[in-house]
Amino acid sequence: MHRRRRLAAGAAAVLISLTAVSACSSEESGDKGGTSTKDASVINVTIKGDTVEPNGKRYDVSLNQKVEFVIDADEAGEIHIHSKPEQEIAYDAGTSTHDVSFDKPGIFAVESHALEKTIVELEVR
Repeated sequence: MHRRRRLAAGAAAVLISLTAVSACSSEESGDKGGTSTKDASVINVTIKGDTVEPNGKRYDVSLNQKVEFVIDADEAGEIHIHSKPEQEIAYDAGTSTHDVSFDKPGIFAVESHALEKTIVELEVR
């Protein structure tokens, strides 16, 4: 009889531990170091002076999905996408639209080298 209670208590402890671990994992995977994850199809980018929005947010992108960058900038410039192969988007002052897609998975930073800022991260799967 004591053996059954010990087995039942052990099984209960394992279930509680697994539940606690999975609950922690769910919260942590969505956090990603303070960045939120969104599905991307249109990403609005505003560049004014030395500020840029969004500032480092992570977006989910499917392989071969078209991503449209709508860039509103106070002066002409260029952003770099550190994908494979790397891509560059040159834009004029004002509002412009640029389409890109990715045929390889990975996490790719989209940066303004002039501002030394990461605009977004694209998680392509």
